[in-house]
Parts: sequence; structure tokens; C-alpha cells
Amino acid sequence: MKRITFLTGYYGSGKTEIALNLALKHKAEYLVDLDIINPYFRSREAKELLGEDIEIISSDLENGTYADLPYLSKKIFLPFRKDDAIAIFDLGGNDLGAKVMRQFDQEDMQKVDLFLVLNVFREETKDAKSILELIDQIERSGGFKITGLINNSNLLRETTYDDIFSGEAIISEVEKKSGIPIVYSCVYEEIYDPTKKLAGETLILKLYFRKKWY
Repeated sequence: MKRITFLTGYYGSGKTEIALNLALKHKAEYLVDLDIINPYFRSREAKELLGEDIEIISSDLENGTYADLPYLSKKIFLPFRKDDAIAIFDLGGNDLGAKVMRQFDQEDMQKVDLFLVLNVFREETKDAKSILELIDQIERSGGFKITGLINNSNLLRETTYDDIFSGEAIISEVEKKSGIPIVYSCVYEEIYDPTKKLAGETLILKLYFRKKWY
């Protein structure tokens, strides 16, 4: 993972939960909320949890945490100005959310990873064909190539390792056809089993926005 990482994915893929977990895991300096598409489970709502260790950048509007407005702070460019800063950017869903990446056309995007979060149990990303189409839509809309895939296949509180492996089989097919590697496989902390090997790095998820998977 590069020091600046953008996360994209369909609504319900779990990318905001993953953004928060990655920010904490890698001791990020910034968590940047670029989601102006969906009003649910937004990174900016984790401000109290993160305290002073990680700065959340989103809206400069007073009392704007829950505002459903297409407004972003000029501070979203700050991670590009600090050479040692680790930052996680949480994009809005699918190709519409990816358009926000056009704001960074003048930045050095060699510093950046763009990871696509996938849950194969969502209708929009249920098979390799659908995922490959989504990749094309996001790349054309955002103007930047996806550099990694995150397997977050789950069935909420009913999730088992078999479900995660089922997702891995489909996403591995995408990896072969696209050349984009699986960089993380997500496992809810209550079912984590260190003896079971998953593709990429295992990311043990703590749930901050959805305390229970239902």
C-alpha cells in the first residue's frame, strides 16, 4: 500500500469500514472523506473515535458532519503536500464517486494506490464479468487505474470462511483477466482463524460503523 490510498466500491461493499480500519492499522495522519454520493456510514462520522491521532478531512461547513451536500474542503490536497504523510481517501460509490478523483489531475499520482472493495454477494459485483465492467467504468470516470482489489465478500453476521473463499474464487478470476492483484482479504475479527490462508494480506476488521452484521 502506497502512502496515499484511495478506496472505491459500490455502496454496501464496506469500503468506509475498511477505510477506517486501514487508517488505524497504518497509523495514517489523514482520513479524507470524499463521499458526496451516499449519506450513510461516512468516514467523517468517526471523528470522536479517532481523536487527535488521525485528522478527518471532509467539509469545512460548520456542523457539516451529517450534511448531504456536494461540498469538499480545500484541505483534501494536503496529503499531497506532505511527503511523509499517510492518507486514506474514502470515495463515494461506483463510477459516480470516482469522478471526484478528477480533482487530483494535477497531482503526482505515482504516489497513489486506488483499491476497489468488492463483495460478491452484492448484485452489482456478483461475478467476474460485472466486476470487470465496474473496473472499466471507474477507471474511465476517475481517470486513474485501479491498482489493487480488496475481497470483502460477506453475508453480514452469517459470514463464514467458505463465503470469503467463494468471493476469492471470483475475484481471483478478475485478477487473472485484468492483471490487478488482490491486495487484502477482509475477515471480521470474531471469525478470524490464523490457520486459514487468504489471497493478499489478511485485514482483520473491527466494526466501527456497524457494530453487528445485520
